[in-house]
Amino acid sequence: MKILIINGPNLNLLGRREPGIYGNNTMASCLDALRQQYSNIEIEYFQSNHEGAIIDRLHEVGFDESYAGVVLNAGAYTHTSLAIADAIAAINLSVIEVHISNVHAREAVRHHSMISGVCKGVIAGFGLDSYRLAVEALSAK
Repeated sequence: MKILIINGPNLNLLGRREPGIYGNNTMASCLDALRQQYSNIEIEYFQSNHEGAIIDRLHEVGFDESYAGVVLNAGAYTHTSLAIADAIAAINLSVIEVHISNVHAREAVRHHSMISGVCKGVIAGFGLDSYRLAVEALSAK
């Protein structure tokens, strides 16, 4: 079983970017912990600051039955990208939308997600543990 984690724009800066919102831990440390805890699952990781690259990656894995699903933190594209929403709707895999911060406790522009309606579920506000909760949900299918 495989799970793909996709991070969108600016999430390559985790551990350095706005630690008051996103914490001090890096995505590398999060991935290490996930891979240790879920050693029976192949956890792949992809990050891009480019919308089209995220869509391309969703298309690449979207019909591959060896994947249990995708964990997607689309970053700011969550609130703006009908194209990513269309890509999620077009594929067969379950996608769980993830946010490190509680987007509903932040600026009003972050309260609406363009992708939530086509995702299996949404997890927000648990820091990097949001990724673990999403992996847990996908692995329980």
